[in-house]
Amino acid sequence: MQGSDLTPWLQRLKEGDREAFRYVYDLTVDNVYRTVALLVSGRQDIEDIMNEIYLKLWLSLPNYDSSRPFRNWLHGITIRQVQDWRRKKWRKFRLFERQKMLEIEPEHPQTDRVILLNETSREMLDILNHLSYKLRIVVVLRYYHEYSISEISELLEIPMGTVKSRHHQALKELRKHSILLDHEEGGDCFVH
Repeated sequence: MQGSDLTPWLQRLKEGDREAFRYVYDLTVDNVYRTVALLVSGRQDIEDIMNEIYLKLWLSLPNYDSSRPFRNWLHGITIRQVQDWRRKKWRKFRLFERQKMLEIEPEHPQTDRVILLNETSREMLDILNHLSYKLRIVVVLRYYHEYSISEISELLEIPMGTVKSRHHQALKELRKHSILLDHEEGGDCFVH
């Protein structure tokens, strides 16, 4: 997904060409989807965020500076949409909790609730999901998208020192969790 390869398509897209939108979408959707899926759980939430990302791309394209990499610009939109979704979800949760506090109902034991754990064969995804969002996003951008520390700083709009600190803490947490997981399973440690 290089901006220079997309330059003529992006220009056509700015002019409202639907075929250009389809081309840009087809070229970028897998990469964007994987990024969102690594940061958000829940298929419906992922789909909603994906729709918002491409709507935002369509609406924001006139503001795109073609001297900057398209990949970075699109990942910036992706990250902001995920963060907006997290904020909205947190607000809904707080409103729901406030509403529950105002209701006067006797508490019933929740014996009928069943907790479903979706086990996957991807151990690293399970370990990654144990990280806080702030640490997880740094790991995803650094190792999945191969951004430098300075590029991550720019994308997240936080100081480089903060990115380095989160990166260090994330690696520490990943090592600790992978060692614990390995000991629970009785296997050899794959992180030293």
